[in-house]
Amino acid sequence: MTRFRPALAFAPCLLLAACATAPRAERAEGTLAIGAVQGHGAASALVGQTVTIEGRVTLARAGADAAPGWVVQDGGDGDPASSDAIWVTGAVAASLAPDQLVRITGRVREAAVDSGRRSPPRTLTAIDAERIEPSTSRAQRKALAAIAPVAIDAAPDWSRLEGMRVRIAAPLTLGERDPKTHTLSASFDGPLWQPGERAAPGSDAARAIASDNERRRVVLSGDATTLTAAAFAARSGSRLDAVDGIAWPVGGHDGIVLAAAPTLQPAPRPQPPQVAGDLRISAFNLENLFNGDGRGGGFPTPRGARTQAEYHAQLAKLVETIHTLNPDVAALMELENDGYGPDSTLADLVAALDRADAADGGAQDWRFAAPCKQPCAAGVKGPGDDQIRVGLIYRGQRVAARGLAATLQQGPFGPLARVPMAQAFTALGAGKRPGPAFVVVANHFKSKGCGKNAAGLDKDQGDGASCWNAARTDSAQRLDAWLKTDPTGSRGELTMIVGDLNAHAQEQPLRALYAAGWLDAFAVAKVEAPYSYVYDGELGRLDHALLSPSLAARLRGAAEWHTNADEPEHAGYRDGGAGPWRSSDHDPVLLGFDLMPR
Repeated sequence: MTRFRPALAFAPCLLLAACATAPRAERAEGTLAIGAVQGHGAASALVGQTVTIEGRVTLARAGADAAPGWVVQDGGDGDPASSDAIWVTGAVAASLAPDQLVRITGRVREAAVDSGRRSPPRTLTAIDAERIEPSTSRAQRKALAAIAPVAIDAAPDWSRLEGMRVRIAAPLTLGERDPKTHTLSASFDGPLWQPGERAAPGSDAARAIASDNERRRVVLSGDATTLTAAAFAARSGSRLDAVDGIAWPVGGHDGIVLAAAPTLQPAPRPQPPQVAGDLRISAFNLENLFNGDGRGGGFPTPRGARTQAEYHAQLAKLVETIHTLNPDVAALMELENDGYGPDSTLADLVAALDRADAADGGAQDWRFAAPCKQPCAAGVKGPGDDQIRVGLIYRGQRVAARGLAATLQQGPFGPLARVPMAQAFTALGAGKRPGPAFVVVANHFKSKGCGKNAAGLDKDQGDGASCWNAARTDSAQRLDAWLKTDPTGSRGELTMIVGDLNAHAQEQPLRALYAAGWLDAFAVAKVEAPYSYVYDGELGRLDHALLSPSLAARLRGAAEWHTNADEPEHAGYRDGGAGPWRSSDHDPVLLGFDLMPR
């Protein structure tokens, strides 16, 4: 772990301090305390010098060049500001084994350690071993055999613990699980939040959140004994206690190589949300719902299910989610762009929802909106030409569509972002008496993923908003301008923008919409700490609901059902997971309004 303490000015002062804090009887003549070698600086003051240390071998850790390396810890020098462990490298280090008590002579250097896949190497103080012998001092051997873990009850300065055995007394909150690398991310003091969810990217406040996230984050590495299947099956937000191991960089972050399995307290799965109001509207990213050719063939699909069986499993999860939420209107993202015919994915979804209703004795009245007069011609697709598109479905006995859906295909919409679709509706009261017209606009802005085509302001500006922020902001401004023209002809003021905007709540696309007068439904409903997506162990919202002021006055509740973002990937349809869990990587949004005729 790179240390950020100011470097010591004089190596002799370091040596004197070490002599003052380490009892002579516990250290053989000619040896230094490991803490004296580590020092208090960003790099050891003894780099390039030959030193001799004694210690206990604790952990095998190769270098970034795959050369052998071991971590060695001594009994301490009484200085808590320096680590009592050090990395030992070099060809002769290959002969070491755990729990050996050794005397090592070698040259001090700063060396790159392998931090894990996709992570840049980190530089640590190391000793390039030239000679290794058994420790001969009885007092030192006794002290080394009695090394106990350092107790931690809050996020520490990891540089002072580099390579040392530690035990975390405070509970940690589980973030993400990566069974491929056999690691977990966790945090002190509760979950981590995306900086852009709480503050404008590039601001001092956002930088402070990012810095605090890194201070509180710790990545845990283990094997099948120390990280069991139960840990990888747990939801984000679960609690980890009694974390014990060696402090060591993992995946580019401060970390611990576990010596024992932590105590796990799994977070429970949430009940379906309830919202007040007489009409419910939801928004849901389906994570690439593709039905092949609609007749049992066409698998694997370009972005979704690889087999027909996978498609049926995926569809069942999504239907259970939507059926349980029981919306009157649902805006959908990442739906296969294959038209509106009987073999289309959209028609398949509507039919499956009707079957779910029939099983409960329900109305079987699901319908879909379209930008063409139904039945649409066979060649009609869209909105847009992307492989995926947005869609709108509704319950015909509760809601009536007014006219055709309107679409906006200009600027980023089409080449980059998915084309938005707006549909005017009226809620149907007793005797089919209509309520006031309201408009739902389904959206899916350009993703944050950086590609070769990102240029200019669409490149990653290093402020946390990632790539295509300018395109997303342009999308937000064009969407606002378009809606002010009343594209559906509703002649009303009850409009909502919903969907996956691929931007967090305080990033520029959302701030542009707030400035134009749109209101965050979750802020209006006074929902604390909403989130719909977890990335890199940090919570945030990519899925939003923005309301015109008149519609905001009719809002009665807002909720997310955390069925997906907190769930491990193997709970999904590809691995046979049951129920609505991990039906997507985004959580669905549910809103309640008073929109029925009065």
